[in-house]
Amino acid sequence: MNAPYIPGSGLMAAANRRWVRMAARQPMRIDLDHAIVTFTFDDFPKSAATTGAEALERRGWRGTYYASAGYAGGETHHGAMFDAGDLIRLDAEGHEIACHTYGHLDASAVSDRKLLADVERNARALAAMGLETDVTSFAFAYGEATPAAKLTLGQRFDTLRGIQAGINRGTVDRGLLKSVPLDGGETGIARAIEAAGTLPDHPGWLIYYAHDIQDDPTEWGCTPDQFERVCEAVAASGARVMTMAGAVAHMSKKTGANPGEDPA
Repeated sequence: MNAPYIPGSGLMAAANRRWVRMAARQPMRIDLDHAIVTFTFDDFPKSAATTGAEALERRGWRGTYYASAGYAGGETHHGAMFDAGDLIRLDAEGHEIACHTYGHLDASAVSDRKLLADVERNARALAAMGLETDVTSFAFAYGEATPAAKLTLGQRFDTLRGIQAGINRGTVDRGLLKSVPLDGGETGIARAIEAAGTLPDHPGWLIYYAHDIQDDPTEWGCTPDQFERVCEAVAASGARVMTMAGAVAHMSKKTGANPGEDPA
């Protein structure tokens, strides 16, 4: 099992990430009178496909699973990863299967040509595993992007999600949507619960992202109990829980604009 890849750090990397957030923006207007919450799972570990899905389904909710097909049937630091059976079951139950590249690539470290080729490889691999539905949502592995990658992938997908912490409100960048992690131990989970608590008074689109959900999680994961507490906070907030694609369809219907258009 390979050690987890760690993207660049330091002042230069931080400056680059700030620049990417400001560049090549693709405006999307979020003006909600009722909050939306989306649960997303990156990579995705089998525990997210089982424990995570079960918690959502008990409440009549569905999530979005960003699949890196290169991990399918294998094991990583997150534990056992999804397989074709997980993929087909989740899709059949109404969950969304989305793209996270085939090889979990750092988009800031490869050419746009290589990135797009890897995205296409992921699509072919998922189809070969039996996925028949369209894949319309993308998340950048490690949250790493470039302006060119945002523009290129923005032509292929309705939304591109990053990992900058926050709730999407007002005019946002559909090429790098904000999200809130479900990790960081009790401190991180408290922040995630607090985010849900702001929704009744300040509606927006709150996107959570998770990885493994197990009793002894990685630093990027959470326990089943922690995940349940976040779900309880979301239920208490009264927010509508939708997949990424479902949320986009709902907001497009509300505004009359396509995902790539800003009606403002």
